[in-house]
Amino acid sequence: MKNNLFSGISHTLPDEISEVLCQAGELRIERIVSQGHSSPPGFWYDQGEHEFVLLVKGRACLILEGNSEQVVLEEGDWLEIKAHVRHRVEWTAPDQDTVWLAVYYRSNS
Repeated sequence: MKNNLFSGISHTLPDEISEVLCQAGELRIERIVSQGHSSPPGFWYDQGEHEFVLLVKGRACLILEGNSEQVVLEEGDWLEIKAHVRHRVEWTAPDQDTVWLAVYYRSNS
């Protein structure tokens, strides 16, 4: 069945949305949509799986623990975040949809 990454996005999102698009075994692909959302103060993601994240639309800024520089993502930029690397979303563009494609996976290496 055909789908579109940009369909069904509300013009106002009180909360960031995350939807599983596909899952098989230890692989999960999600669409995340932000509209000016960020991680709560003091909150850090600490995931037990690796994450490949592609910023498809919009702008965002991530902070990776132990990295002194902020990582600003523009459309088309991607980043691989290894399992248990603590990270947070500092900001997403408040004036447009920020659409992420996140792939979560496990690896023996």
